[in-house]
Amino acid sequence: MSGNTEPKPAEPLLLEDKSTNTDTTQINVGGGKIPLLDELGPMVVNSDGTLSRIGNWAEMTEAEKKNTLRVLSKRNQ
Repeated sequence: MSGNTEPKPAEPLLLEDKSTNTDTTQINVGGGKIPLLDELGPMVVNSDGTLSRIGNWAEMTEAEKKNTLRVLSKRNQ
C-alpha cells in the first residue's frame, strides 16, 4: 500500500483584515479629558447580549435620531 490514510488537517480560518475598514472614527483621548462617544450614536443591546452601534447615526436627521432613540430605549430594556 502506497497511500497515506491520515486525513489532511483543516485549512485555518482567516480573520477579516481590519486595516482596510473605512468605517472608523478616531477619538483623541489625550490631554486628560474624558472622551464623549455621543457622536457614535446609542448603544444597541443585541439579543445575544453583545453591544453594537448604529452605523449610519451621523447621517440620520434629528427626527430619525429621536425616533431611533425611542425605539431602542424600549428594546434595550
